[in-house]
Parts: sequence; C-alpha cells; structure tokens
Amino acid sequence: MGPAGHASDAADHRHPPRTRRDFGTLKKLVAAYGALGAAVLITVAVRAMTGHPVTSFLWGRSGGVLASAAVIYWMTVLAARGTRWAYLRVRILSVLMPIAIVGVDLIPGICPPWFALIQAASALPLAAAAFVSNGSRLRAAFPKGSQEGIF
Repeated sequence: MGPAGHASDAADHRHPPRTRRDFGTLKKLVAAYGALGAAVLITVAVRAMTGHPVTSFLWGRSGGVLASAAVIYWMTVLAARGTRWAYLRVRILSVLMPIAIVGVDLIPGICPPWFALIQAASALPLAAAAFVSNGSRLRAAFPKGSQEGIF
C-alpha cells in the first residue's frame, strides 16, 4: 500500500498481462471520450464566436461532459493501480453516462440536432468502455468483499 491507503504503482506490475491490456484499452477509450468531449466544447465555442446562437445549456452540458471524462480517467488510473472503489465507479459510470447523454439529448427541443449528434458520438467510446470494464477479467481482479484488488 502506498500513501493514504491506496495501492502503489507497483500494483501495475502485478496484474496479469491480459488484465493490464484491458486496463490499457479502458484508458484509451476513456481518453477518446474526453477528446471527443473537448471537440464538442470547442465546437460550441467556435459557434459562439462566429455569431451562432449558443445557449447556456450547450456550454454547461459540453463542459460537464469534458469534466466527467477527466474524473472517469482519473478513476480508471486508480483502478488500474488496484483501487476497488475506483473500479466500481468506472464500471457504473461507463454504463450510465452514455445512456444519460443520449437520453437527455433526445428530449425534444432541448438542444439542436448538430449538438445531439456530436454528443452521441462522444458517448460511443465510453459505451465501449462499459463492455471492457464489466468484462470477466476485470471483474475477477476485484472480487466482492475485498477493499482493494487481488493484486
């Protein structure tokens, strides 16, 4: 254990190779979610600077998605180091966030179609991350009842 009861960086080297590979894939998918979230925020900013109407909802929603990507990536890194609570939150958020993003964007009149489409596209990598994070190898690395992972 490292400082404050967190698993140390050495835990990364104790993962079985397939588990390390799954965490690598998970990090890439969450990073892609963040990159696409940043693209949405940049698109909103460019539209605002070029005189197109941009509501506070679009600003808040695109900024919130980008912020959520940073938090989920941070938790993915902690999970890869063996922190069970972070892994559980990544599992939950990777399932719920894409549903929430698409679900809210489907509410009639809440946002323009161009925004709904690029938001939905940004949710796709996180939806793929849900399959990886809920896969049997990663679940086996964090058995129920343990405070940290088995490594």
